[in-house]
Amino acid sequence: MTAPTRALHLAQLNVAALSHPLDDPRTAPFVELLDPVNAAADAAPGFVWRLVEEGAADATALRPMGENVIVNLSVWETQDALWEFTYRSGHLEVMRRRREWFERHVEAHMVLWWVPAGHLPTVGEALERLADLRAHGPSPRAFTFASAHTAAEVAHHPQATHEVPSPAPPPADHTWTVPSATSIASVDPVVS
Repeated sequence: MTAPTRALHLAQLNVAALSHPLDDPRTAPFVELLDPVNAAADAAPGFVWRLVEEGAADATALRPMGENVIVNLSVWETQDALWEFTYRSGHLEVMRRRREWFERHVEAHMVLWWVPAGHLPTVGEALERLADLRAHGPSPRAFTFASAHTAAEVAHHPQATHEVPSPAPPPADHTWTVPSATSIASVDPVVS
């Protein structure tokens, strides 16, 4: 007799280095799209949760990777649900216009991983998964749409869904850095 498989949800993090501050007129069209795109995500089939700053409608003021880098962290019931929202909704228009507002990525900027249903990942956990992808490439612990692992595959790799222990907090003056060079664009351009 096999043990029942626990339910898993798909977590995603994407980061984007702003070309200009959010209050710059050149970034205004992106800012105007935030509320409608976030409302569409909240109403999308398979949506579970997204990170928002306390008392705000989004997470754009959270800057764990540096002052010019915004983060988007969410959880979805399935990979298909996230794919449908990302590539077959109004979100796609934002992605098509991303070069107007964001620097090109020189390394992985988006990561997916499976979490136990009900678990809400922390920013620290998400950043660790992105660091894992950058350092070791795709694996059941950290992958992309182009190198996806299904929930069933991950069920055979229990270490893939283990929560990451929180590292010691960085010094007060520490920021996560993301290069702002303008070369290689990533295969998985998810920016919301």
